Amino acid sequence: MSGDKDVLLSMGFDPARVEWALKATNGRGLQPAMDHIIEHESDPIPDPSASANTAPAGSAGNPMDVDGDDEDLEALKAAYGKANVAPASGSGSGSGSGEAAAPVEAKSIRCLQCDKLFKNVDFANYHAEKSGHDQFEESTEEIKPLTEEEKKQKLEDLRKRMAEKRARKAAENAKEEAANLAIRRKAGKDMGQIKEDLAAKQAIKEAEAKRREKQEEAKARAAVKAQIEADKRERAAKAAREKALREGKAPPAEAAASVSKPAAAPGEKREFKETRLQIRLASGGTPYTTSLPSDATLRNVAEYLAGQTLAVDADTVTFSLTFPRKQFSQADFSRTLKDLGLTPSAVSLRFLCPHSR
Repeated sequence: MSGDKDVLLSMGFDPARVEWALKATNGRGLQPAMDHIIEHESDPIPDPSASANTAPAGSAGNPMDVDGDDEDLEALKAAYGKANVAPASGSGSGSGSGEAAAPVEAKSIRCLQCDKLFKNVDFANYHAEKSGHDQFEESTEEIKPLTEEEKKQKLEDLRKRMAEKRARKAAENAKEEAANLAIRRKAGKDMGQIKEDLAAKQAIKEAEAKRREKQEEAKARAAVKAQIEADKRERAAKAAREKALREGKAPPAEAAASVSKPAAAPGEKREFKETRLQIRLASGGTPYTTSLPSDATLRNVAEYLAGQTLAVDADTVTFSLTFPRKQFSQADFSRTLKDLGLTPSAVSLRFLCPHSR
């Protein structure tokens, strides 16, 4: 194993990683140790004291794929000195016992499936793990040693293949990182779009709620003001009746009733509590439709319209009736819809509001 260690150190690998690789591969040879170093070059080196009591399992059983022949190992060992290799099977028994009694010495191991020769069992086992071949036999053919030029060439080729493998691994990592970055960007973009859509929907809902609230407030305000006006008229009529009684005169209501009875004879008039209105702005657009109490004044209509759109000012707006053509003045703002003849319905009538803020 010391020869493998020297070769790995001479190639520039970190001594701690060399020690880790040799222990993890159980000293199975140079190529498995190099595979382990390349495969785990970005992993932290484990604590030797923690791994001393734990036998490595499976690290050498799964070496990385390396393009090239197993003769590279021979070239490295020959170039950097002797290697700690196990002797071939049958090579250690009775070499000096005599030619007649001694069996034929096996000098190599041959793979019957690819016809490659291996110096010892370790190289044959590694070849079997890498290629899946399982048919071997002992051979008397001796592996010829490489020349110095061949050793240098083999070593250079091996270094080039290691550099290519590292470059491929770096390219794969960069491609994977780019794919992950694209996924993260797409997820962030989708999430941003979802947030924008939710915000837009929430803004629409809030605007609709505010519009409804404004309409309800305008209706309530118009109803309250109409009720106040009705109370004022009722109090005024009551005061007028009491005054007429004190003076011994006929009450105004009875006189009005006696005057209106002949006119009502052809057909009785019905009392309508609400008036339906359709209001259209002079600038055009969708008309505003609402219902107000018949006792509501024209000013209540102006205030309702001002509550619907900011383009209308209740103090300056004017109304006109298209059919029959009629222009309402500011003096008409205190009169009720009933008095203006707009009851029971003004849906077919259009009010124009030429003045705006």
